Amino acid sequence: LEPYLTVERFRELLPETRDHTVQRHVLPNLRAVNFVVEGLLQEGVSASTRFDPQGKALGEWLRARHADIPEALL
Repeated sequence: LEPYLTVERFRELLPETRDHTVQRHVLPNLRAVNFVVEGLLQEGVSASTRFDPQGKALGEWLRARHADIPEALL
């Protein structure tokens, strides 16, 4: 997952992030990556006009996207 899910790939999978700063944090002990998208939720939950003002569904949306992965990970 770490070599595949780069900031560039993240932007391809979630095009609404293209105008925002995206930070990628690798968590090797968890075998995970974490992304922070600055400003996507505007000034916060109460000010956001997004359909998902808390951003809870964003990770699920990303998880539901199709991606080619190496067989070794299956």
